[in-house]
Parts: sequence; C-alpha cells; structure tokens
Amino acid sequence: MANYSVRVRDVRKVYRSGNIRVKALDGISFALEKGDFAAIVGPSGSGKSTLMNIIGTIDRPTSGEVYIDGMPTSHMTGDSLSGFRNRKLGFVFQAFNLVNGLDAQKNIELPLMLSPISEEERRNKVRMMLSQLGLSDRAGLKPTQLSGGQQQRVAIARALVNDPTLILADEPTGNLDSRSGRDVIKLLKRISDTGSVTIVIVTHNPDIAKACNKVIHLKDGRIDKQEVRRR
Repeated sequence: MANYSVRVRDVRKVYRSGNIRVKALDGISFALEKGDFAAIVGPSGSGKSTLMNIIGTIDRPTSGEVYIDGMPTSHMTGDSLSGFRNRKLGFVFQAFNLVNGLDAQKNIELPLMLSPISEEERRNKVRMMLSQLGLSDRAGLKPTQLSGGQQQRVAIARALVNDPTLILADEPTGNLDSRSGRDVIKLLKRISDTGSVTIVIVTHNPDIAKACNKVIHLKDGRIDKQEVRRR
C-alpha cells in the first residue's frame, strides 16, 4: 500500500435519521499513484463530496479504509489527526476561504503557524510560494483587492506551503471566469507534473476531467466507471 499516494478500500458511508438509512457511498475502491492528476465526477447526490471529505479526513467511513501514503486514516483522532492533516494534506475550495482581514502573504502563512519552524523560515517559504505562483507583487494586498483568479492562486499557495503529498480541490474553478479557470487548472496540472504531489479534484466541469490522467465516475454512491490516460 505504501506505493500508492491514496488507496480507498471498500469504503461505505451510511447516514441515519431515525429509522431511515441513506447509503452515500456503497463499496468504493480505487488507488492513486504519486503525481496523479485525478477527477471525481458524477451528478449531484452521487457521493462526490462525501468521498472527498472522507479522503480528506474531515469525515469517517462507516466501514472500509482510506490509506494516505500507506497510513490508515479512519481511526486517527485528536492531535494525531490534526498533525497528519497539516503535514500531508492541502485543501483548495470553490469559495477560496481566504481571511479577508489578512493580506496574501499572511493568508499563505496561516498553515505554517502550527509548524515548529522559525519566523524567518516561515517568511522564506511564503516568499517562495508567492514567487512560484506569480504573486510576488500581490503579497501585501487583501483578498478584496485581488481578482478571483489571484485569490484562487493564493489559496493554492496556502495549500502547498506545508509541502503536502495530497491536494484536494473542491470545484476550484466554480467561482472563476473561463480564462481564470483554465489558468488555475494549468497551474494544478503543472504542480502534479512534478511527481511529488497528488491532486484530486471534485468537479462537474467536463473540461477539467479531460485534463486529468485519472477520472473516477460516481453514480448512486458507487463507481460507475474509471478512466486512465497517459500522463
């Protein structure tokens, strides 16, 4: 299992409300290798968000297991879970989820506040992220002073600053115009092409799925089909 970046094994998720049981996920299994650029697609109610939350350790499966870099995650709790999530995972959201009162540099620095590194190291890492993502001249601007595409690049920089092995992106182009959306997907693809980061995108956008080397189609909580393309 350690050869896989992500391995999902027979994951099931059942929600209960009184006597009503709803199967959100019904026996999901797949594996992703390091550097995969993968999409999870399917109609509303197919289980995409539930699967994303379970892979991201935000939710737990009713049964089955998710392994990240060979580590089982479903029974992690407390500080162990928080530390693992901070070291291994980066999140990018449709709504950007930036702190409006902080400038771009401070927003990117937030995940590092939990890391045992010096203030100088933090600032050096943030400067490097700003430079790599073409944001150096926007470091002192707050989110409301940035375009949607620039805000999403700040969010991606924040997700990358802790050197995660897995980035989970939930409709990352949903609030962007088509050109900015294409730029964001090109950026994420370039990051995955380094081979050190696996990227998983939940999306309704078929153009994003076409850019991915693996596509997992969900329907009624099950995998309907999988596509694998050359990188």
